[in-house]
Amino acid sequence: MKCRGGIFLFGKINGMYLQGLDGLRIFIEADVSDGLPGYVFVGYLASEVRESQDRVRTAIRNLGLSLPPKKVTINLSPADIRKEGTGFDLAIAVAILMAHGLILPEITENTVFIGELGLDGKIKGVPGILALTAWAKEFGFTRIFLSKENLQEAAVIEGIGLVAVENLSEVLKMLQGNMPITEYQREAQVDMSRGMNCYDVDFSEVNGQTVLRRAAEVAAAGMHNLLMIGPAGSGKTMVARRIPTILPKLELEECIEISKIYSVSHLLSEQEPLIVKRPFRAPHHSISAQALAGGGSRPKPGEVSLATGGILFLDELPEMGNVALETLRQPLEERKITISRVHGTVCYPANAQLVSAMNPCKCGHFPNLEKCTCTSGQIKRYLSKVSRPLLDRIDICVEAAAVTYDEISRKGQNESSEEIRKRVEKARAIQSARFKEFSIRCNSEMSGKLVRKFCNINNEESQFMKAVFEEMELSARMYDKILKVARTTADLDGREEIAHRDLCEAISYVRVRDKYWKN
Repeated sequence: MKCRGGIFLFGKINGMYLQGLDGLRIFIEADVSDGLPGYVFVGYLASEVRESQDRVRTAIRNLGLSLPPKKVTINLSPADIRKEGTGFDLAIAVAILMAHGLILPEITENTVFIGELGLDGKIKGVPGILALTAWAKEFGFTRIFLSKENLQEAAVIEGIGLVAVENLSEVLKMLQGNMPITEYQREAQVDMSRGMNCYDVDFSEVNGQTVLRRAAEVAAAGMHNLLMIGPAGSGKTMVARRIPTILPKLELEECIEISKIYSVSHLLSEQEPLIVKRPFRAPHHSISAQALAGGGSRPKPGEVSLATGGILFLDELPEMGNVALETLRQPLEERKITISRVHGTVCYPANAQLVSAMNPCKCGHFPNLEKCTCTSGQIKRYLSKVSRPLLDRIDICVEAAAVTYDEISRKGQNESSEEIRKRVEKARAIQSARFKEFSIRCNSEMSGKLVRKFCNINNEESQFMKAVFEEMELSARMYDKILKVARTTADLDGREEIAHRDLCEAISYVRVRDKYWKN
């Protein structure tokens, strides 16, 4: 680093930036030279980054420092990547102070600076700090200076030092050696068990609906997409809201991956810096395609990404916009969603389990012709709002019959969520062992190659499936889905071989779909 008259001419500081959930290492360079006094920003920068010159200049002035009137050039490298957000403010300020000789470069090696500056020098939190911290550790940095607002969220990632600072004055004192650099001491590891004890609903509250309860259990065990069809008040939403209570508890790795998405969306808080229970997202049927899939000028995660690791519940499925529904086809198949915009392309996970519910017609009583007041044309138009390609991505379709008085008034104890969850966890453990050499966790994620490998059936059952395939005019996708569901029902029983009853149960879920849509 060169020096002239006691003024350092150059400062270089490490920063971090998120493109989607991918972390990028950004170098913030500041150069002090003779010329017209002022700040010049170079690089591919959004307006909020260029506006940081006013925030930084005012914050430094409010420190009481009198910097010489020089031309200061700030470069954010690499120059070909568009930088957005206010998280570079702190790094820019430190780079300028270093270039003026107030900070020695040796102190900032292997250190990242992340934070937004107020005009009074206060350091504010920024969204995405959990993901930024994880990537900083991945890149080999040993310490992060960040806002106290972001501390609890960043502390979830272990193995990297965190220095929580309140204002720019503290940062300057620490980097000048006038104040000790104190790293945050993390508390005990997060208690993961509380994720199972925070539900206020339970399957024991569901009377009747034996078939619906069984379908929900199979769906949870294999992470299969589920569609429930039935009249209003039959318990479809009630069952859907209780499915998270029978899913296995989250592992720490899953919690962090889900929390990264919520961190980017600014949905984490100091009180809950880590998601420890499976998400349940239930957007209104008027939701737009962009809100469902994600998007914006700076693409943000949509509901399908926020439901990753949990349930995306779509009630009143035919009432949703056609464009919004069709955007689900790709993420349901690929378990991720790619959003392309002028300034770049980002990819978010979309590994959610779709649970949907609908009435069979506008009045809700079809095929009970004694109660149904809809014409055949109205029924056809209503059902046609759900396209066949989307239906092909739903593994289990089940009818929810109207509940009788005897079922509602029954006082016997129903099976609880805990009892069902034990069976689901055993089935998931079998799948985990089965797929330990593959990058999947559940039966629903099997590719065609893995279906052939793990869903073997004997000759007799093969002949049976051939007859079913021809009779029902199945597509290759639906044939594979039948085998996947049959594999899950066998896992629930702890059997290695797929039995005839497993195939019959899986086929029954497809026949329900054909009952409404085939003709």
